[in-house]
Amino acid sequence: MHDHAPAGGIRDASHRRLLGVALGLTATVMVVQVVGAILTGSLALLADAAHMFTDAAALVVALIATAIAARPADDRRTYGYQRAEVLGALVNAIVLIVLSLGVAFEAVQRLLAPADAEVQGGLMLVVAVVGLLANAVSMWLLGRAQKTSINVRGAYLEVLGDLIGSAAVIVAAVVIVTTGFVQADAIASLFIAVLIVPRAIGLLREVVVVLTESAPTGVQVAEIRQHLRQAEGVVDVHDVHVWQLTRGAPVFSAHVVVEEQALADGRAARILASLQECLADHFDVEHSTFQIEPAGHVEHDAQHA
Repeated sequence: MHDHAPAGGIRDASHRRLLGVALGLTATVMVVQVVGAILTGSLALLADAAHMFTDAAALVVALIATAIAARPADDRRTYGYQRAEVLGALVNAIVLIVLSLGVAFEAVQRLLAPADAEVQGGLMLVVAVVGLLANAVSMWLLGRAQKTSINVRGAYLEVLGDLIGSAAVIVAAVVIVTTGFVQADAIASLFIAVLIVPRAIGLLREVVVVLTESAPTGVQVAEIRQHLRQAEGVVDVHDVHVWQLTRGAPVFSAHVVVEEQALADGRAARILASLQECLADHFDVEHSTFQIEPAGHVEHDAQHA
């Protein structure tokens, strides 16, 4: 006995459109930053361009994963291909960590052995402002979708990092223009590298939670069990399992012991409906599966929850 989640949500084609627009903006700004880095000699612009290059690659992965996730379920993959989004997010997290290490190394090298050539702060500032505006638009486009898709969430975090990185480049450019302190460029590059790490680790942690089928963050299994036990006709609830297919797609299953009289009176369907409604309304769980058992039923299961 179960209740199925609606077909929308993470498999919404609008996610692919948003990712496509974000990819176009990211790729365009990346090219502008590469040209700007060459013309100005700015390591920070080059680091931000490298960041945006991996973000563009990650957005391509996200688009592919989202397209795969949109494929319908079949007899072999009964939940469909929604986990493809999680695998895409895993690739994103790994790429971000590798990128941060590379940028940090280059920044330290520049600080230890400053380049002889001066950095053209004025042009650097113009290019950084263009990057900031483009990233702001991308964040606005992805803002709503990232709340329900782990893959779009990964892309959103990457764009957020780009936006903050562009802001750091702007600050460095202003410092160079006003004071001539060219090391500000390398410091901004190091800041960008440090900025990447926590969000990459956060995304990786979220991926691990999904892949290990742990309860979603913030979900209190004991609270759900107690809430279900208060339903009319319910004697006990055990073997409770909560996991998620991807971000925003929690799945719930449990064995529910009901009064024998409730079964005799034909109230099992009403009890099931109330339990499903309880999960949907109070805990935002759309897909739930229950095994109804009469009081006194002995469940031969080595692991009871």
